[in-house]
Amino acid sequence: MPRFERKRRIFKNKDALGESYQPDSIEERDEEIDAYMDALQPIVDGWEPNNIFIYGNTGVGKTAVTEYLLDVLQDDVEAYDDVSLSVISVNCKTLNSSYQVAVELVNTLRPTGAEISSTGYPQQTVFKKLYEELEAVGGTILIVLDEVDSIGEKDELLYELPRARSNGYLDEAKVGLIGISNDFKFREQLDPRVKDTLCERELQFPPYDATELKNILESRAEVAVVDEGCESGVVSLCAAVAARDSGSARQALDLLRLAGELAETRDADTITEAEVDDARSKLEQERVEEGMRELTAHGRLALLTVISKAAKDETPCRASDIYQEYTRLCESSGMDTLAQRSVHNHLSDLRMLGILSAEENRSGSRGNYYSYELDVPFTSAIDAMDDVLRLDREIETIREIAVMNNVG
Repeated sequence: MPRFERKRRIFKNKDALGESYQPDSIEERDEEIDAYMDALQPIVDGWEPNNIFIYGNTGVGKTAVTEYLLDVLQDDVEAYDDVSLSVISVNCKTLNSSYQVAVELVNTLRPTGAEISSTGYPQQTVFKKLYEELEAVGGTILIVLDEVDSIGEKDELLYELPRARSNGYLDEAKVGLIGISNDFKFREQLDPRVKDTLCERELQFPPYDATELKNILESRAEVAVVDEGCESGVVSLCAAVAARDSGSARQALDLLRLAGELAETRDADTITEAEVDDARSKLEQERVEEGMRELTAHGRLALLTVISKAAKDETPCRASDIYQEYTRLCESSGMDTLAQRSVHNHLSDLRMLGILSAEENRSGSRGNYYSYELDVPFTSAIDAMDDVLRLDREIETIREIAVMNNVG
């Protein structure tokens, strides 16, 4: 008897719930698609392309709509002999400077074996090599920089590249940038000159609401799940959970996929709301654990401090109160304490990771301050800490306090 056997009780095409799946049409983004098409229209007309900046939360369709429209655009411009369009896409997640992005673009354009090293060249030399590669391609070139906020303050390329033609570096090539960001603050942090260039046309993708997510899930479930494979209310529950949390289609799809996987492991023929609840808890814990992988030991201790305050039903709480609890945890675990400012930086990092939320309090003469609390369920947070932080006695005490205060 084989050890592995095919299971297809729940799914007929589970890939349709995955991130790489490209549906035939994009649901619930008609207004954004119309605005995007308007921004891309100069390419069809044979003019220089606009630079476009797209922002919105993770999972709201920015990249999916971009890929869909650029595929359509490349097909449609073939009808015009005077338009030659090339699209180059780079994800900047692991690239934290203009230099690194420029090297990545050069190597994307060069054949295998002719790549340049990621170190050792002056920045302007790398820019020059990039201009040479772009000029060799010629025509209209759209450069898509996904997660462009990873570049941070070293954003010279975002200023130089759109001006390369007017500055005499390009003759045959007409280059347009499409920057995609999950960070709403990134635009405000840009150099004013870069902002004027990159944000020539801006498109914001708002979070989906529950009705929109339900429609998206229903269309995907028709492809992914066997007939009668979902109990009535499952799709609506997945949509409602994701809408309440982030408005992310990616979260809603992940929730339905994991619920289906749990149903299969239980040899069930139907996904029920119980599987959705279990999948939600599992995803929330994974979210905390994923965020914690990026933290130092003191970052994890800062999170445990907020969890401890939550167990005592003392959140939201000020950073100064958190610091007092943090020093106590450091003493009990035998770790040296960091300065209060450093702990505050760790709290800010946890906020950026979506593990904590913070509310600014304006108190007049006493100055402004932030109050922090968990932005994930207490149980998911404490279970994640139990898996990665070896403070068994302290964590068990926190669990007991939480039970006494009916927190969980």
